[in-house]
Amino acid sequence: MRLVIVAVGQRVPDWAQTAWDDYAKRFPHELKVELKTVKTEPRGSKTVETLYAAERARIEAALPRGCRIVALDERGTTLTTAALAAKLQHWQLESDDVALVIGGPDGLDPAFKQAAHERIRLSDLTLPHAMVRVLLIEQLYRAWSINANHPYHRE
Repeated sequence: MRLVIVAVGQRVPDWAQTAWDDYAKRFPHELKVELKTVKTEPRGSKTVETLYAAERARIEAALPRGCRIVALDERGTTLTTAALAAKLQHWQLESDDVALVIGGPDGLDPAFKQAAHERIRLSDLTLPHAMVRVLLIEQLYRAWSINANHPYHRE
């Protein structure tokens, strides 16, 4: 099974890339984690609908065929780490690839979010996109560690 994080925006600070790389290498070979970045549409004088459409097309092109789509959305379902671990275990049992999608500066196209299989939120706080990537991969690793009885997560 693959966890594919599709994130709008190519550049992140070095600290975020270092943290991402550190967590990504910790996953076992049977649970591959992959990052696919897509270009942010230049803002200029474009309407938000135009921005959504351009970024949605790029996101959809990056999605693995037949994957389960999980949109990160501020209005999505709030999860505890234990609930995320249960979701991860369920996804692994289904053996489908899962794509977790992080939107751009204006978020994700509302129709894309509606069409996603699931919508989850990471926090009640507004977070910088680089921080979202790091928080997401850390929580996915923590969820895996719970399911694997690995000592990373201690209650």
